[in-house]
Amino acid sequence: MSWGLRSCGDMSSLSNAMSIIKNAEMVGKDRCEIKPASKLIGNVLRVMKEKGYIRGFEYVEDHKGGMYVVELSGKINDCGAIRPRYSVKRTEYEKFEKRFLPARDFGILIVSTTKGVMSQRDAIEKGLGGVLLAYVY
Repeated sequence: MSWGLRSCGDMSSLSNAMSIIKNAEMVGKDRCEIKPASKLIGNVLRVMKEKGYIRGFEYVEDHKGGMYVVELSGKINDCGAIRPRYSVKRTEYEKFEKRFLPARDFGILIVSTTKGVMSQRDAIEKGLGGVLLAYVY
């Protein structure tokens, strides 16, 4: 078994995915594999791609839960899952930006809303609250 790829029982698969990406970025790799794949991880990766933090990602069926192969762009300083998953009203994003991001307008919070997974900026624009999933900067 290769370390860092299988999710441990006590960690969520999203936390696991975010630490795989962070570790691969820190050692300068240009791609990494995230196993097992989930719809939630796919949605978080989509937001990271839209905002330019990763080049792209691809789902690969391996008959063991699938996996994502992520093309890294070297733009991530830090990223992680937010546990516990805080519920956020549309007026409260700034409080969590201060907690999880290093500076104003630097990085994004990834939020699950009723209209799907998106960055906190898109959620603020659409006037949506949601549940915090992850941060990236």
